[in-house]
Amino acid sequence: MTPLRLLRVVAVAGLLALAGLLAWHLTHQPKSIVAAVSKGKLVHAPAFRLKALDGSRTVSLAAFRGKAVVLNFWASDCPPCKREMPTLQAAAERWSKKPVTVVGIDVLDSKSAARAFAHEHGVTYPIGFDPLGDTVGPYGVTYTPTTFFVDRRGRIVKRILGPLTTSTLNAQIDAALAS
Repeated sequence: MTPLRLLRVVAVAGLLALAGLLAWHLTHQPKSIVAAVSKGKLVHAPAFRLKALDGSRTVSLAAFRGKAVVLNFWASDCPPCKREMPTLQAAAERWSKKPVTVVGIDVLDSKSAARAFAHEHGVTYPIGFDPLGDTVGPYGVTYTPTTFFVDRRGRIVKRILGPLTTSTLNAQIDAALAS
């Protein structure tokens, strides 16, 4: 076998190994969290630490310990995200005097698109910027918007796919505060 052919074989084998590892990760890790939450089990929310979209600080789940957290995954090119953003902003304002915080995670976007989107919708709550989508795997996010409700002890109490209504949002915040 020539050195060039050997190099190609090694490269292909390496790519196949990486693809296999990625496939295993995508099919095993997130499903365990998603399956448990869908069965009503309380599961600790995966930790994350992201740069804030505005660049001024970092956004981490640990910073909100002791509060109920509405954790919303979104992207600027997502039409349902556009429809739900005013509802989330209104909730952030409505619940600001209670131990509740709304946190957005912008995934797989450019910073300029995400900033324009947040500015256009008047978002004032914390937004973590995740251009590579590192947080979606641990949470099992396959669709935006996806929203998780996290109780004061850091446990996921509910996951909702698709845009939220005000009544659903308020009911799930109440449930997160009660657990």
